[in-house]
Amino acid sequence: MGSREVTEQLDWNGKKVTVAGLGVSGIPAARVLHGLGALVTVVNDGDDERSRAQAAELEAEGITVRLGDGATLPSGTELIVTTPGWRPDKPLFTAAAEAGVEIWGDVELAWRLRGPGAAPWLAVTGTNGKTTTVRMLASILEAAGLRTAAVGNIGVSLLDAVLGEERYDVLAVELSSYQLHWAPSVRVHSGAVLNLAPDHLDWHGSMEAYAADKGRIYEGNQVACVYNVADKATEDLVREADVEEGCRAIGFTLGTPGPSQLGVVEGILVDRAFVENRQKNAQELAEVSDVQPPAPHNIANALAAAALARAFGVDAKAVRDGLKAFRPDPHRIELVEEVQGVAYVDDSKATNTHAAEASLAAYDPIVWIAGGLAKGATFDELVQKSAKRLRGAVLIGADRALIREALARHAPEVPVVDLDRTDTGAMSEAVREAARLARAGDTVLLAPACASMDMFTNYNKRGEAFADAVRALAATGDA
Repeated sequence: MGSREVTEQLDWNGKKVTVAGLGVSGIPAARVLHGLGALVTVVNDGDDERSRAQAAELEAEGITVRLGDGATLPSGTELIVTTPGWRPDKPLFTAAAEAGVEIWGDVELAWRLRGPGAAPWLAVTGTNGKTTTVRMLASILEAAGLRTAAVGNIGVSLLDAVLGEERYDVLAVELSSYQLHWAPSVRVHSGAVLNLAPDHLDWHGSMEAYAADKGRIYEGNQVACVYNVADKATEDLVREADVEEGCRAIGFTLGTPGPSQLGVVEGILVDRAFVENRQKNAQELAEVSDVQPPAPHNIANALAAAALARAFGVDAKAVRDGLKAFRPDPHRIELVEEVQGVAYVDDSKATNTHAAEASLAAYDPIVWIAGGLAKGATFDELVQKSAKRLRGAVLIGADRALIREALARHAPEVPVVDLDRTDTGAMSEAVREAARLARAGDTVLLAPACASMDMFTNYNKRGEAFADAVRALAATGDA
């Protein structure tokens, strides 16, 4: 269904809309809907000081807020707009289903509110690498002279991008599995699934449901469905998708690409998808050294970004220029410092085993700092794949025993330091212990494979603690 057709059908005046959840997406959605004339009620499970302050602001604007009861469907509700974190099994949604009330996420709302001639979306999802890939894509699009923004879970909010005064040529959109679950009518120009690994299964209920929600990004694609050749599950999602006539499956690979693929040949990123006579020809796009950092999983991110940009008609020079200009966000395989010949790398963003595996694959030998909240993960496969690269391991956090046991089973020769402390000085001790185990030429790698909230506010704070500890180590020369 086209954006113009949908937009013309919407009449918000007097429509009773329930917004599920305060927060970064719920509050803007409530304000937008209220501004369109809807009768908005926000429901929220929590009733803490912060929620009460947020509620007071909204109520002063004429929006009804109900705190401490996110389970009961407000009388007369015609539509629910939910924040991404609310699980599908919430009682509110069960009540909505029984009443025949439709449920949208904030992404669906943004899609429905696009006006005629709205900018097309190039969208990215996957278990890991979404933010980096979307920001790479935006950098490439900017290098091509296009008006664009990185939106979704990052940068500009989708609602602001759709409703703001800025006019975009194209949007680079990051979409989580949560957002895709609640976005039934979104149809993007071209979409990519970077990878699939078990994550958020407590929310989705099963790996199959998680994969199915990721696969929604391909529904109705117009030009290209971009998939990871090394991850067959992503290609399977393409095969199952209902796309527009003429839409193509485009693979990316760290190896030599076949026709309709992008890949790597002798240190060069090449395109055999968007060229004439792709059976025989290839277009050079950039050098591996143009991608920072040139770790394997980051090269894969660059190829996915390049594929989406090429699907939109961007030339090879802009791909190269955009990748050269791009710098990753902090705490993503970021070299902090080299101390006495040992590199200290912060990948605090590696909050699950799939991300940690990619990070560990980029270095050898490694002293690995790991641990935190496991979120139900197991570590045997990760340790098996990475064991030969490990010089040693330093374990921190609430669920470190799970990693220690996996190391004992699959890498018994690797020395392990188990830090039984969760105070603010724990990271400093972890870095000192890692320095003791490391030799010149090694990499001390913070790739926790776990969430951070047992010890830190978020992964950013964990990464900052690591970087501070490394700089303190460098200042004392005590390595």
